[in-house]
Amino acid sequence: MTTHQIMRITQETLVTGATVWLTGLPSAGKTTIAHELAHTLRAEGRRVEVLDGDEIREFLSAGLGFSRTDRDTNVQRIGFVAELLARNGVLALVPVIAPFTDSREAVRKRHQAGGTPYLEVHVATPVEVCSVRDVKGLYAKQAAGEISGLTGVDDPYEEPESPDLRIESQDQTVQESAAAVYALLTERGLA
Repeated sequence: MTTHQIMRITQETLVTGATVWLTGLPSAGKTTIAHELAHTLRAEGRRVEVLDGDEIREFLSAGLGFSRTDRDTNVQRIGFVAELLARNGVLALVPVIAPFTDSREAVRKRHQAGGTPYLEVHVATPVEVCSVRDVKGLYAKQAAGEISGLTGVDDPYEEPESPDLRIESQDQTVQESAAAVYALLTERGLA
């Protein structure tokens, strides 16, 4: 067997990576679902990375604010990293608000151009539920007038019209939500 043949066989047996973009309001449950799913996938031996929006803002997008332009720049940076990981066999789980349709669509197109699988999951938790969860205290700060520009309250959030999956996390456990994403990955031949 030649080196070329061995390389071809190795490439054919590589596990396919993909990006799973979990979009939704602050405190919708995106990151919690992503970590639960990552735990399941790692237990099966899959290579998984969670690209948490808060961590990305701290390290990769430090200095960006929350203007429309800065939000788009942040989403495109995350999309670039996710596609890079996914095309190299990693399942990139991306729990990021990404409030604007055109920003998310640009990330999808980047993946399509590279032939990299991309799934959009809308964690469609109502703002009333998110404000009760308020894991970061953002809704309380907004209500107290300490901050403005909170996505879904006084800044827009454009819901995906036709995501690959819509999860209403207020109606199921974290494990059920993660299982729904896992089922989608399986259905698409990516799990």
